[in-house]
Amino acid sequence: MRHIFWAGDSTAASNKYITYPQTGIAQAFDRYTREDVVVFNHSVNGRSTKSFIDESRLAYIYNDISKGDYLFIQFGHNDEKINDPARYTDPHGEFITNLGKFVNVARNKGAYPVFITSVERRLFDENGKLKPSEHTEYVKGMKEASEKFEVPVVDLFTMSREFLEKTGDEASKKYYMNLAPGEVLWAPEGKNDNSHLRYEGAMLYAGMVARGLIGLGEPYSSLIIEDEALNESSRIEING
Repeated sequence: MRHIFWAGDSTAASNKYITYPQTGIAQAFDRYTREDVVVFNHSVNGRSTKSFIDESRLAYIYNDISKGDYLFIQFGHNDEKINDPARYTDPHGEFITNLGKFVNVARNKGAYPVFITSVERRLFDENGKLKPSEHTEYVKGMKEASEKFEVPVVDLFTMSREFLEKTGDEASKKYYMNLAPGEVLWAPEGKNDNSHLRYEGAMLYAGMVARGLIGLGEPYSSLIIEDEALNESSRIEING
């Protein structure tokens, strides 16, 4: 068996019924993997690279990850919290340093690290145009870390932003935790949650990660089911 360890925040985290229909990208990702691949999702709501490390969550991964495994590293949303010293990191300073700590954990155990940039928020202006992103500097920081530590990166940020621009404000709502008129969710955080994903959104963006891994070649592409099946499932989600 091959193992993927996933470290990230609420956009990747696994959910229970009390937050239905919220679904994390890593929670949905095994729909795209081959039968011999197991995903261990360590992503937790509200965590940044800093708080994830400070809570010894990276240490837990270090204890379990082994040679030939994979460590997927997906942060940014909460590293941006400039008013929260427990989570905030400078995108071109501590953020990069912390990403290096994740890389060291993987490589010290003979595993393969992969960076995944943040999924974009669904934020449109009054004219229906996608607003400038709050993630930009952290995406740049992760790409700087990619070059510094020679780690491959799946640019989910760019793929998700392009999708939102193409799909538009109204049509993209079904992928995020927005409340339609009269709709009731188990645990709604508000009527305009443009960060967290429904199952449809998690499947959509997990498919983008899968395509990104195929683009990286080996030893990453063989984690994913055949191209034809992946492309077909992605079309179903996008056009559904």
